[in-house]
Amino acid sequence: MPVEAQDESSPAEEPEPESKRPSLWDTKSSPDEGRGAGGDEASSEQEPERPSLWERKASTGEGAEPERKTPPGQDERPGSGADEETGGRNPYAPAGEKTRQGEALPAEAAKALMTALDTLRASVAELRFGLDLPGADGARQTRADLLAQLQDYVLPRVRTNTAPALIVIAGSTGAGKSTLVNSLAEKNVSRTGVRRPTTGIPVLACHPDDHKWFAEGELLSGLRRIDKASPEAGPDTLIVVPTEKLPQGVALLDTPDIDSVIEKHHAIAQRMLDAADLWIFVTTAARYADAPAWNLLRLAKERGARLAIVLSRVQPKAREVVLKHFVRMLTEYGLGEIDRFVIGEADVTDGRLPDHEVTDLRLWLAELSVDEDRRAQAVQETLNGVLDSFRTRVPALARQMESQVNFRGELRADVEASYLSALTEIDKAFRNGSLIHGEVLARWQDFVGSGDLLRTIQLRKRGRSARQAPERIMAFRAALRAGLESVIVVGASRAAEEVVARWRRRSPLGAALGADLDRPSDDLVRHASRAIAAWQEHVTELVRTEGVAKRSVSKLVSFDADSLSLIFMVAMFTGGTAEGVPHRLVNALLGAESLRGIGAKALSDLRARIGMLFDEESMRYVQALDSAGIPDESMATRLYQATYNLEVAR
Repeated sequence: MPVEAQDESSPAEEPEPESKRPSLWDTKSSPDEGRGAGGDEASSEQEPERPSLWERKASTGEGAEPERKTPPGQDERPGSGADEETGGRNPYAPAGEKTRQGEALPAEAAKALMTALDTLRASVAELRFGLDLPGADGARQTRADLLAQLQDYVLPRVRTNTAPALIVIAGSTGAGKSTLVNSLAEKNVSRTGVRRPTTGIPVLACHPDDHKWFAEGELLSGLRRIDKASPEAGPDTLIVVPTEKLPQGVALLDTPDIDSVIEKHHAIAQRMLDAADLWIFVTTAARYADAPAWNLLRLAKERGARLAIVLSRVQPKAREVVLKHFVRMLTEYGLGEIDRFVIGEADVTDGRLPDHEVTDLRLWLAELSVDEDRRAQAVQETLNGVLDSFRTRVPALARQMESQVNFRGELRADVEASYLSALTEIDKAFRNGSLIHGEVLARWQDFVGSGDLLRTIQLRKRGRSARQAPERIMAFRAALRAGLESVIVVGASRAAEEVVARWRRRSPLGAALGADLDRPSDDLVRHASRAIAAWQEHVTELVRTEGVAKRSVSKLVSFDADSLSLIFMVAMFTGGTAEGVPHRLVNALLGAESLRGIGAKALSDLRARIGMLFDEESMRYVQALDSAGIPDESMATRLYQATYNLEVAR
């Protein structure tokens, strides 16, 4: 546990063993006893001996592993004992690299882990939450965070787990993050000031020997590296500054404020936290109870990140009360065992705190630097925490994707139901005789009453040529075609209105998607006219080729196929009950059996053609849904499978 910083006038001494140093957080001590970082006297009382930094867990919250008993003499650090699945090996070491126990992760296992992570990344990258359903905004942000974390942190860490540890300094506005970084680096690497927010571009400080790793390595690979701030530097920039005052093996990353009023600053801070091996959260005695502070602590707990807290600007007289209250809050939240440091109220000179105020934190960093096993353990704990978080974060994305797909399915079902209903209404119009009315009926009566119907028939034994009436036949054919077109357009109009009405009743989102789709397309009339004309030609060909005349009649009589096909259409749409139709003549010419057979074929073909027209109309709604960018139904399953494969590979 870190110790209370000594007064600058105290003689330099070798630091005592951690377990024997007085506790920083001994809230029983009086502010007048001993000398502290803020000028008060150090407590003469000492806490009972506590486990060191490396022998206790960072969090006792939900998801912490139960304490395991190990045989005497066996290392009790997480990941060092025998494990049924990994055999005591570090499951995140690259193939061929020795773990702390001297064992290497087999190449096949390393390849399986990387394959599982790459598959997960590809599956998440394909997600599109185009429908603004409840939770969609959060899912989009989660998707972006997962992709960035996989690219910036997880994959580089799995490939090279022995790289220097990245410690992110995070906190709320005015907490003194940049001042703390400058003080630890003993160099003004990050700009400070009273203007808020001060830090807009992340600044990374590291030992010169680690500079190449952070300047050229894969960690935070999406950010452009620069040596110093410039007007051209944007949010995708990272300033990397070497300093010999920081120990080798650890680097400090100063981030924008987590509660910045500038949205892009908040996004940058979140991305830096997702790429961190350890988090140092900085807050003040005046603001430690604010919501942004606890939101960040909650996130750290959810991610299983290794965490330390710095409470700054603590007034000497309020020290005991503030610490007691803050410790109680942390304990109630399940974070009572995390590492904590106190910085008293002190003058900041040239952007830095007095050296004695950061002595404890400097020693903590030094311990990380000199003990590679302990640093690797801390890094692995955070990496494990991130991978563990995928168990809930990825399925949550899958569930949101399922809701998107289900909602799209409901909207598509509305389209299918509306157009199916329109087809049913058209079938009724064909059967109840409503098609033969108005202009169609008038043309039919003119065709029959003028005697042209009978004149189309030729009595062979008399050898007379039939007198045709092409004008009346063409006029009747055109009227029948127009009647069919009208029925189709009316049906399509009702279907379009019904689709939009159904979508509107579902949600405002459905109404927005159906905007300008409550009427048929401009091309429907032209397409319908072409389809009906083709159908009429098809019926004429059926009449001509299917042998519809009775043999006894065909020896005496021949007929005009165009005229007879029109008679057949009237009979088909009215059931043979239309006014003026010579029923016995039609039956004699066609025959009851042929009439039923040709009728079934002709009606089926007409329905198919109308169905194709309606399919083209309904595609407008499908395109409106597809333009929202919703992946296919298999995406949610692929996410679940990718999560499972990752667990198997681990």
